[in-house]
Amino acid sequence: MERKIYIIFLLLIITIGNLYSQNNKSIYKAYVSNQMDLWKTAMDSIESGGELTDARYLELLNYYYGYTAWCIDQKNYKDAEKYIEKSEDIIEKLEKRNYEMSSLYSYKSALIGYEIALSQYKAPFIGKKSIRYANESVKTDSSNPMGYIQLGNIEYYTPGLFGGSKEEALAYYMRALDLMEKDTIWLRNNWNYLNLLVNIINTYTELEEYDKAKEYCIKALQIEPEFDWVKNNLYPNLHGKR
Repeated sequence: MERKIYIIFLLLIITIGNLYSQNNKSIYKAYVSNQMDLWKTAMDSIESGGELTDARYLELLNYYYGYTAWCIDQKNYKDAEKYIEKSEDIIEKLEKRNYEMSSLYSYKSALIGYEIALSQYKAPFIGKKSIRYANESVKTDSSNPMGYIQLGNIEYYTPGLFGGSKEEALAYYMRALDLMEKDTIWLRNNWNYLNLLVNIINTYTELEEYDKAKEYCIKALQIEPEFDWVKNNLYPNLHGKR
């Protein structure tokens, strides 16, 4: 009887693992092909899948993080606000259990950045909190690339007049890249890795280091030849630039 229960439990774990893997692949495919309807379908599937583990909540938070940025870019502010609230709910839940605090700090930093994007007048009032949370992420776990990504984003999006620096942003992005490439969990069907390469491409472009930007376009396309944003936008726009 105990053996039968063990086998059933093992099969359940395998089934759940395959389901989670499929959702990862769905998010990755959505990002690569720029089909954000697929991204939302994957999130909806997770949300409707019953009680989630802490790890699963953290994964969902990562997907909210990416989807919110896209909503803001598309000027879909209503949905952006909705997913900011959903993200805050998950963070509150996981904070109570002191779960993966480095990652939670990085997302708290990002959410403040999103709030500023939605209401720029808030920048002088809450911008320092975003920096503080990003620094707390790195301090809590210096091997977590997400904190360095947020520090990079802060430098990238803060105007130079107010202390932002594309050079500093690049240094943080490169530190995050080094950490990701040392841990294969970030390299398999992981949209965050490709998105970091896009950040690096954009930063080199802003710095007018076009050869380096092209180098990272080629790197991204070697990893994922069908990466739509790089293949059909970023790389073609660099042609002829030196």
